[in-house]
Amino acid sequence: MDWILTDDRPIWMQLSEQMARRIVAGQYAPGSKLPSVRELAADAGVNPNTMQRALSQLESDGLAVANRTAGRTVTEDTAAIEAIRHRMARQVIAEFLSAVRALGYTREDIIKLLKEEENHE
Repeated sequence: MDWILTDDRPIWMQLSEQMARRIVAGQYAPGSKLPSVRELAADAGVNPNTMQRALSQLESDGLAVANRTAGRTVTEDTAAIEAIRHRMARQVIAEFLSAVRALGYTREDIIKLLKEEENHE
């Protein structure tokens, strides 16, 4: 997996957000087993304690479930996954709108730009 880590926020938080995006995007299916803390930490090049904290956050957010004998799995609650996916999409949209409005675009301009971009795909 490709991990993108920056110095502007705590690493565990960035790891948790990236894992959450992978879950809501379907890279990890509901009910599927997540790689171990050590595997993920080695892959990301971070301390296992940092990855442990990131995975604990996924549990707090309702995206992962810890099973003492079987490790962690993705929640089977597809409604919870969809709610978080929707929240993430709204956040991306809000950031986009803020950025393009700062460039002086109006609502109509933004809609036109989106339609133009969609036609280029």
